[in-house]
Amino acid sequence: MEGLTFVPANEASPEDLDLIFGRRGEPGNCRCQWFKHSAAEYRAMAPETRAALLREQTDCGHPEASATTGIVAYLDGEPVGWCAVEPRTAYPRLASAKIPWAGRTEDPTDDGVWAATCFVVRSGFRRRGIGRALAQAAVHFARDRGAQALEGYALILAPGKEAIWGELYVGSPRMFADAGFTEVSRPSSRRAVMRIDF
Repeated sequence: MEGLTFVPANEASPEDLDLIFGRRGEPGNCRCQWFKHSAAEYRAMAPETRAALLREQTDCGHPEASATTGIVAYLDGEPVGWCAVEPRTAYPRLASAKIPWAGRTEDPTDDGVWAATCFVVRSGFRRRGIGRALAQAAVHFARDRGAQALEGYALILAPGKEAIWGELYVGSPRMFADAGFTEVSRPSSRRAVMRIDF
């Protein structure tokens, strides 16, 4: 997409992240903390705490930082999207969940495998292909930082069924496939594990 650029999240400002996530709805409430905490820990946090944790995790506003937890998309200089992408071991809830492990013998503690767990496109910029572009950018981001593979845990919608707002934060199979991922397992009728090996 013309005019679309990506930066590591530490190169974005806290204000840019706030614009992308917004104050209402699931993105503004969750701030990409769902996979990072147990259910009890997550429920005990106020949205303001989750927002502070995301700022700390990304090290946003500090371009000199050596690590971050995702990428930010800009369209003609305007902050429009976010993708959480880092080693799979950074997401404790993934290790304890049935998804993505059903039917697989993979080692959940292999930190060479990264995960793209969350996509947020800012209100007013949706349905323009920004999520798909973020998935492609996540591939480059993970590979350039030494990942051996990158996974996503896509939501499968039944034919003719519309997504409930917020459901597609994990991405769709097609979005990942367009970025070069292939399906490696289908642990449920609503979930596909998508993966690209480097």
